[in-house]
Amino acid sequence: MFCHLYNEINVQVKILDSILIASHFSFLTEMEPANYTVVTEFILLGLTEDVTVSVILFVMFLIIYSVTLMGNLNIIVLIRTSPQLHTPMYLFLSHLAFLDIGYSSSVTPIMLKGFLRKGTFIPVAGCVAQLCIVVAFGTSESFLLASMAYDRYVAICSPLLYSTQMSSTVCILLVGASYLGGWVNAWIFTGCSLNLSFCGPNKVNHFFCDYSPLLKLSCSHDFSFEVIPAISSGSIIVVTVFVIALSYVYILVSILKMRSTEGRQKAFSTCTSHLTAVTLFFGTITFIYVMPQSSYSTDQNKVVSVFYTVVIPMLNPLIYSLRNKEVKEAMRKLITKTHWWS
Repeated sequence: MFCHLYNEINVQVKILDSILIASHFSFLTEMEPANYTVVTEFILLGLTEDVTVSVILFVMFLIIYSVTLMGNLNIIVLIRTSPQLHTPMYLFLSHLAFLDIGYSSSVTPIMLKGFLRKGTFIPVAGCVAQLCIVVAFGTSESFLLASMAYDRYVAICSPLLYSTQMSSTVCILLVGASYLGGWVNAWIFTGCSLNLSFCGPNKVNHFFCDYSPLLKLSCSHDFSFEVIPAISSGSIIVVTVFVIALSYVYILVSILKMRSTEGRQKAFSTCTSHLTAVTLFFGTITFIYVMPQSSYSTDQNKVVSVFYTVVIPMLNPLIYSLRNKEVKEAMRKLITKTHWWS
């Protein structure tokens, strides 16, 4: 009887072992293919696949990029070499020109490369690095535009206290805070993107590594990776826009109290360029990073992204130079001096 019971137990143990081995083998076979689907590089699809359109866009954006570099470099050189432009307003403008060069250069060369070949390959690390740089420069520019609005507020509303409230120390702190805020936001985006797992398609339907198309390719479905960057960028936009709006409310009140028509026109002329740049920049940034992902298509995303990463950096030096008498006068003196030396 005991022998019979012992044999039954042995049979049950062998059956259990075979079940465990089979289930373990099945688990390994299910997990094994995932090891071969880990994405190591992305393919940027670019703006278009049409060869003729690609050639036209290549020439057009190459011209835009050249104008961007020349215009912003001229602004920096002009401000550095012209003593009459050594004021807080133009200090901020020179840093804005620097940010526009970095902003455009982090995107445009790769986009131009995409026009020459079908699909641009970029490693995952390179894609994350590009995203980090784009967010850093873009966020720094938003803080800098807010600092420029505050500068205009002090200049118009408290002209007698301008030299003390906008001292060199205050200007350096505002510029440094702008760069610091940009890199903090960039590290938030970078941290979230590094925690995303990519195990499926690796074709990014964009011309650079923006966060939204990368999020669509991610295998991980953690809702926080979508919410945290949106909260971060949204809060920065709200704070900077609030500072700009509040500054211009006080500026408008001060201008309306002016009795001199000439004084009003001068005050309006110093603010028009900045308001134009602010409207263009924050309008497009808000559309991309604050609106819900389902409210716009990928093609709309591309068009708006082209505008704020490529076109606006070209427009900023034109806006600030063509509508600014001091910049035009400094440019005339520099050209005359260069012509005299030659």
